[in-house]
Amino acid sequence: MRIFVTGSTGFIGSAVVQDLISAGHRVLGLARSDEAAKRLATAGAQVHRGDLEDLDSLRRGAAESDGVIHTGFNHDFSNFKKNTENDRKAIQALGSVLAGSARPLVVTSGIGLLPSGRLATEETMPVSPNPNPRVASEEAAREVADRGVYVSVVRLPPSVHGDGDHGFVPILIGIAREKGVSVYIGEGANRWPAVHRLDAARLFRLALEKSAPRAYYHGVAEEGVKFRDIAEIIGRRLNVPVAGKSSEEAASHFAWFAHFAAIDVQASSKHTQEVLGWRPTQPGLIADMDRPSYFNFPPTGDSR
Repeated sequence: MRIFVTGSTGFIGSAVVQDLISAGHRVLGLARSDEAAKRLATAGAQVHRGDLEDLDSLRRGAAESDGVIHTGFNHDFSNFKKNTENDRKAIQALGSVLAGSARPLVVTSGIGLLPSGRLATEETMPVSPNPNPRVASEEAAREVADRGVYVSVVRLPPSVHGDGDHGFVPILIGIAREKGVSVYIGEGANRWPAVHRLDAARLFRLALEKSAPRAYYHGVAEEGVKFRDIAEIIGRRLNVPVAGKSSEEAASHFAWFAHFAAIDVQASSKHTQEVLGWRPTQPGLIADMDRPSYFNFPPTGDSR
């Protein structure tokens, strides 16, 4: 199939592109810059110029393809609400082209939307109203499904890790470097599910190939890694103290990231593995972090 991929030069999207090509698919990758276009061409993909806020470019890309994988998202957290609403519009635009056909649309959401306190499964839905603006992506997915789009939602955990990571763990590393201490909240018992980017990439492809309407999948290799274990690896690798702080102290220490540091969600991917035959094979989060290169490598790509 010819697959249109947004976020095609980003940390996850670039791995999706490689996995699709390796599986025999052709890729049309969204590129908003000459650098991104060059990177896509080198990877063996066709280039489609545009960006996530150029809805006409998204519609054209979807119209020229047999299916769409939407991994693109602007991760500027200073404009998080605006960016989530832009994601809603992007999904609506992609869906408007695919409605009434069997061409699949795979969109990205987050495990962190789900309620804590119990093991979240693929059938678990975000509470409504939801304080996390990222819920806009799932709301948009349901809207386009109602219009006849074969839409699948892949929920990713707080940590999608691997070489080139520029997500939550590197933010923690940066804070620990700046403050001279690696911090966890309370006893550090809150848990982050995790998955390696290469395992996540394969899941996106399998979800696309399955082309099941209104499907929810969990890109979870580890149901929940204790936050304290993450903090301890960071402390040891940076040679800084590791300390537990109260919620009030943590709010000051982590600043805008305090909400994310406090995430406590355990999530299962049992159903996903059963229906798609997906089996994570890459290293777990702690093993992946526990090497010098994890603290030195530059970010990979731009998911916009």
